[in-house]
Amino acid sequence: METQRGQLSGATPGRAAFRPVDYVKITIFGFALTAMWSSLHTIVLPLRLLDFVPESSKNSYLGYLTFTGLVVAMLVQPIVGASSDRSGYAWGRRRPYILAGVAAALLLLPGIGLWSSYALVFVFYCLLQVATNTAQGPYQGFIPDLVPADRRGRASGVKSLLELLGGISVARLAAYFMDRYSPGVEGHWLWLTLGTLALVLLAGTLATVLTVREQPGTGGPRTPLLPSLVRSFQIGARREPGYVWFLVSRALMGIPGVILQTFALYYLADVIGVASPAASAANLLIAVGAGLVAAVYFAGRLSDRVGRKPLVISSGLLGAAGVVMLFYSRSLPLVLASGAVIGLANGALLSSAWALATDLAPEGSEAKFLGLTNLALAAGSALARLIGPVIDLFNGLGPNLGYSVMLLVCFVCFVAGSLLILKVKHVR
Repeated sequence: METQRGQLSGATPGRAAFRPVDYVKITIFGFALTAMWSSLHTIVLPLRLLDFVPESSKNSYLGYLTFTGLVVAMLVQPIVGASSDRSGYAWGRRRPYILAGVAAALLLLPGIGLWSSYALVFVFYCLLQVATNTAQGPYQGFIPDLVPADRRGRASGVKSLLELLGGISVARLAAYFMDRYSPGVEGHWLWLTLGTLALVLLAGTLATVLTVREQPGTGGPRTPLLPSLVRSFQIGARREPGYVWFLVSRALMGIPGVILQTFALYYLADVIGVASPAASAANLLIAVGAGLVAAVYFAGRLSDRVGRKPLVISSGLLGAAGVVMLFYSRSLPLVLASGAVIGLANGALLSSAWALATDLAPEGSEAKFLGLTNLALAAGSALARLIGPVIDLFNGLGPNLGYSVMLLVCFVCFVAGSLLILKVKHVR
């Protein structure tokens, strides 16, 4: 059955035919996509918004912006993923969507720097989410399409590793540029940052489109638009109960990392009192990334041996311990050490949870179900952004009280998400 599926998907049958370089070919686009969004969310947008929003409401404005963008991602990604599952393009089922989405994204990215209006940046940011998720939904179908079943944990590890490397390396460069940015005479640093992100995204796209080999898509049943859209979001809770619990768990355990990444720059400036918030936020991202890199690939391979669930549960509990460490950290070195622990937890979680998702996804609907997995992540990410107004509210009641509430939410999400994995019973 695996051989037949590989032939239909464009993969050469047999284990030996899937070479080490093929892992990179099908995941390099994740490097570019994560590089762009990590830099925007951690460095560029927090500093850009300070050009035109009040200091006392900065967490709220950042939260509203990124919350709306993630809601857009939740709507777009599973729909486009399901559409690519049923497409009949000569290039294959995935690459035409990737190319179209990135072309639109490259046209929209300059909007982040063109306008000094919260409303216009808001619009361009949401349109950019539409464009990149048009590419990301189909891209996620590469692993179940092309990788033998007993190597998907390893492929998930490579995917997560490249995404981490993209996010860390490019975000650190973005921080170097943006620490020198100020509106007006130093405005060119913002454009240098956005231009770098565009070049990385373009390079990753070209590498994917030119090197990945797919068979032509076979198309799918012709159905009216509205029923097709409805089915894009249907899981079938009775037939897939394990998948439902997995999605809830994944949403919860995705919240802490997004909170810490999104509000790290403001946290370091207000609580730790660092002199260079952008550079310090990038250094924290590197510390988290070091932990992630140390765990992500080996966790993917280990999940092939011992199973996915034990690693997912252990990762969540380790993440909760890292949040406790961060709560008691009052210097940058201690914050970085706490970040490394949280990074170890999230690295193991990324690989083992994604491998579990590919196991649970029904054959023939892989991109749809993996899109729904990212829908759960997007839902958690969207909720994470809403902590911004909560931070500002509690900060108004006491000095930095809002940041303590933020860390409490992170701890609870890690623990609750770990316990919910116990309810995932059925694994293919």
